[in-house]
Amino acid sequence: MITHIVMWKFKAGEQAAMHQFLDGLQALNGVIPQIKGMTVRVSVNDANAYDAVLISKFDSLADLEAYKVDPRHVAVSQLCKSIREDRAAIDIEE
Repeated sequence: MITHIVMWKFKAGEQAAMHQFLDGLQALNGVIPQIKGMTVRVSVNDANAYDAVLISKFDSLADLEAYKVDPRHVAVSQLCKSIREDRAAIDIEE
């Protein structure tokens, strides 16, 4: 099992767009078959370095790569790229 963790810092004034992106991302759960589980959360602490996190599960790295290039994921990600200030990601095997 692969756990894919992504954190984002969004540009100031992009709260509405951030929620639109995160809602769109969460809506992919159960739609893209490679996703085995997904959690999307917003930080409750303004002092944190990042504003939101995605924790998703895949059976394999090949499934993760298929998710990344799925047109539905690519479409949602386009909004994120225009409103994010920073992004960090890690993939771990369980």
